[in-house]
Amino acid sequence: MDGVRYKIREVLDSDKIEAFLHKARIGHLGMVDGQLPYVVPLNFVWAKGKLYFHGATGGRRNQVMSANAEVCFTVCEEYGTITDPVPAKTDTAYMSVMIFGKAEPIDDLDEATYMLQEMLQKYVPGYYNRPLSKQHVDKYRSAIFNSPVQVYRVDPYHITAKANPIEEEKMYK
Repeated sequence: MDGVRYKIREVLDSDKIEAFLHKARIGHLGMVDGQLPYVVPLNFVWAKGKLYFHGATGGRRNQVMSANAEVCFTVCEEYGTITDPVPAKTDTAYMSVMIFGKAEPIDDLDEATYMLQEMLQKYVPGYYNRPLSKQHVDKYRSAIFNSPVQVYRVDPYHITAKANPIEEEKMYK
């Protein structure tokens, strides 16, 4: 697996990568659909060194992952434009992380409940006054609904990260 080409921007600090993945709100799931790439933006949770996401079972994404579970998940945050008197040195402040692994459906009710609770805590912290029950999650994943939900986990086998920090005095306002 190739590393980051532009070594000056490579992020190796695992605490910085962890903090970024906990905070970022949208990622892009890249898959291979036969000979074609297929990328979907998703909400996600990063917990215990693993990536979690969920969605309806009947969609194209789930069909593609059933045929080929190899995925690349990319998260990127852009912080603004860095100016310079030399136009060719104008740049962007950002951080990005790429996670490579296999997407596996989660059948374990405890793990699925944990993941969905983590997702609620990330996207609507404090909104619900009690934790999700396993019974609720089991019903949510069942065929009672027209499009039951499938929870996925990606155990990364390779992660790369890059960043170009904000230079406050040079940021375009």
